[in-house]
Amino acid sequence: MAKTKFRPLHDRVVVRRIDASEKTKGGIIIPDTAKEKPQEGEIVAVGPGGRDEAGKLVPLDVKAGDRVLFGKWSGTDVKIDGEELLIMKESDIMGVIA
Repeated sequence: MAKTKFRPLHDRVVVRRIDASEKTKGGIIIPDTAKEKPQEGEIVAVGPGGRDEAGKLVPLDVKAGDRVLFGKWSGTDVKIDGEELLIMKESDIMGVIA
């Protein structure tokens, strides 16, 4: 079966969460039920950009492959080809990790 190609529209991006560490700095192992969803991810795909008041296309500041931080409740969880991803607006992204 062929892989599905997904392209977000407008100023939306597709993000893959990056799993948090399973141990604390002190060495305590955190069970799956107590883990919080990570707020860090890698951008998989980006839309073409939003439009300004004049209708001109404004490109996004992020690109595929960027590592980003986003808000705890940002985006919509989706499953594409069995992979859990997030779709969110670029404005939900707080910053790019260099």
